[in-house]
Amino acid sequence: KGVGPKIAQKLEKLGAETVYDLLYLFPRRYDDYTLMKPINRLNYGEQVTVIGTIWQTRAKRLKGNKTLIQAVINDGTGSIQATWFNQPWLTKQLPAGMQIVLSGKVDQFLGRPVFNSPEWEPLELEPLRTRRIVPVYPLTEGLGSGRLREIMGTTASYWSLRVPDALPEPMRRRLKLYPLSQALKQIHFPDNQQTLHEARKRLSFDELFLLQLGMQSQRRQWQSRSAAPIVAERDQLNQFYDLLPYTLTGAQDRVIQEILNDMSADVPLNRLLQGDVGAGKTVVAAVAMFAAARSGAQAALMAPTEILAEQHYRGLSALLAPTGLELALLTGSTPAAEKSAIYERLAAGTIQIIIGTHALIQESVEYSNLALAVIDEQHRFGVEQRGALRDKGNRDGDQTNPHLLVMSATPIPRTLALSLYGDLDLSILDEMPPGRQEIKTRWLRASERERAYNFIRRQVEEGRQAYLIFPLVEESDKIDAKAAVAEYDILKNEVFPDLKMGLVHGRLKSEQKEAVMRGFYAGELDILVATSVIEVGVDVPNSTVMIIEGANRFGLAQLHQFRGRVGRGEHQSYCVLIADDSTGDAEKRLTALEETNDGFLLAEKDLELRGPGEFFGRRQSGLPELRMASLLDLPLLKLSQKEATNLFAKDPALSLPEHELLREQLSLFW
Repeated sequence: KGVGPKIAQKLEKLGAETVYDLLYLFPRRYDDYTLMKPINRLNYGEQVTVIGTIWQTRAKRLKGNKTLIQAVINDGTGSIQATWFNQPWLTKQLPAGMQIVLSGKVDQFLGRPVFNSPEWEPLELEPLRTRRIVPVYPLTEGLGSGRLREIMGTTASYWSLRVPDALPEPMRRRLKLYPLSQALKQIHFPDNQQTLHEARKRLSFDELFLLQLGMQSQRRQWQSRSAAPIVAERDQLNQFYDLLPYTLTGAQDRVIQEILNDMSADVPLNRLLQGDVGAGKTVVAAVAMFAAARSGAQAALMAPTEILAEQHYRGLSALLAPTGLELALLTGSTPAAEKSAIYERLAAGTIQIIIGTHALIQESVEYSNLALAVIDEQHRFGVEQRGALRDKGNRDGDQTNPHLLVMSATPIPRTLALSLYGDLDLSILDEMPPGRQEIKTRWLRASERERAYNFIRRQVEEGRQAYLIFPLVEESDKIDAKAAVAEYDILKNEVFPDLKMGLVHGRLKSEQKEAVMRGFYAGELDILVATSVIEVGVDVPNSTVMIIEGANRFGLAQLHQFRGRVGRGEHQSYCVLIADDSTGDAEKRLTALEETNDGFLLAEKDLELRGPGEFFGRRQSGLPELRMASLLDLPLLKLSQKEATNLFAKDPALSLPEHELLREQLSLFW
C-alpha cells in the first residue's frame, strides 16, 4: 500500500525489489528521541525531543530567492527557535497556538539554543518520527526520509508477522533468540535500546549461521572426494633436512607435521598456510612437494605473476634440485618449443615438480599423476582457478583429487580466517626464523619529505635500491593525494635527475609491469615508483628503503605488506611513512607500525580500527554480503560455527522436514 510504480523504482535503487527485500533494508543508524527534556534544561550538541506550543512562525527572504522559516516554541520553562530552509509552506502548516513535538540536535546561535531543520509533527499524531528511537534509512533522490519511514512502518508492522522463520524452533529457544518476526519489527522501529540489541543479535546470528553452514557444506563436498595418501618416509625427510642451510623453527616443524598428517589420509588435504612476510612458508611447501615427488607422484605450485613464479622456481630449485628431483618452470613467456617439451615430460611424469602461473591450468596441460597442488597468494585467484588446478589431479575420470595447500602472506586475524575460510583447515607460522632483521620504521609529516628524499640518495650512493609508493595512479579532483604518474615526472626530472628510475602501476599491461619489475630486480634501476601493485611477494634483496606517500590512506595490513618488500637481504632496511593528514585514527595506525613488525598483531589492530568492510577493501571474492553481522563479533561467530557444525553432524544435506526452510535460505544467501 502506498507504493506505486514511481516509488517502486526508487526503492529498487536502494536494493529492494520485493516486500522481503524491503524488510531487509535495514536502517543505517538510529536517532534516540526518547530522551525528552524541558527547554530550560537543554545542552548544546545533544539530540533531544521537546513538546511545546508555537508562539510565532515567520518567513524571511534571503539572497538568491531563498527563504528561511523561523518558529518560536515555548513549553512553559523556556523558549527555543527552530529554523528550516526553503520550505515556505511551513508558515501555513505551523500556525501560532499549535502544539508540536520537535526532535533534533540543539545548536547555538548568538548564545541562544536553536534547532536547525528538526523533525516535527503535531502533538496528536502517532509518534512515528519523534519521541522514540527513530530509524534513519539510506535514501535516494526523490524519496525523503519521512516518506520512506511511512512505507517502512507499514511494511514492518504488517509483513514482518508473515515471514516464515527458517531457524529450527528448539535451537531458537535454546539460544534465547527473538523470533524472526519480532526481530524484523524491532530492527525497524525499536521500542527501546534493549529490544534493538536483541533484534540485532538475532539477525546477525542468522547471517553468520548461514555463512558457516555454507562453509561446512563446501568442506563436506571436498571431504567426500578421495585422494591418494602420501606417506613421507622419515629417512628421506631427514636427508632433505640435512641439505638445508639452516635449522627449521618450531613453528615450521609443527606446521609441516600438520600438513604431512593430512596428506597421509585418503581424504584430500585442504589447508590454508598463513605466515607473515619472511616467516618461511616456501620451505614448508618444499617439504610437502618433496614428500609428494618421493612417493612417485607430481606436485604443482601456482603463483599469480610471472616474476613470483620465477622467484619460487629459483628458491625451490636451490632447495630441491640437490635431492635429485626434476623441476620445471611454465609461464606465459616460456618459448613455444620449450613449452611443448614441458607438456610431454609432464604427461610422461618425468617432471616431478612444476612451478608456474595460470599456464599450469591451460587445457593443453596434462599431468601424469598430480597429487599435490600448492597455490601461493591464494586471495589473488578465484574459486574457478583453484578448481581448475584441482581437476588436473583427476586421472582417467576417477574422482581422485590432489591434496590442496593454499598459502597467504597477508596476515588475517584468526577470527576472520575462521569465518572466511571455514572450509579450510588453518596452519599458522607465528615465529620468525632467527637472524631475520627488524625493519626500522618511522612516520613523518608531509613537511619533512625532504629528509626522506635525502635518505634515499644516501642509500643509493651506498649501492642500495629504494621503493616509493603512491596511493593513486593519476591526479584526481576528489582526492588530494599524490599520484604516481605526476610525481614520477617531478622526481625523475627535478629531485633525482641523475638516478635511474622506473614506474609501475595497475593501468600498465602485465608485460610492461613485468619488464619494469625485472629491471629493478636486476639492479638496472635505483628507484621504483609504484602504486599498490607491488604489494605481494617479490624479493629484491638489494632494496633497503620503502617510502610510502599518503600512508594514512592505506590500511595497516597493506602498509605492513609494503614494508615486507624490503629487509630481504643482509643490509639493514628502513620504511618511512609520509602522512599527508594525521587525524587521530591515522596517527594510531602509523604509530602501531612504528612499534611492531608482527603482521598478525597489526591485522588485529587494523580490524579493530577500521572494521571488516574496510579491512578487505572491496567485498571478499565469492562471499555473501553481510548486512547486519560484524565479523568482529567473536562470541557470536563462535556460537554460529558451533551450531552449524552440530546441525551438519545430524543432518548434513539439510533433508529433514524441519530444515527445509533453512535449506532454501542457505541457497538464497549464497
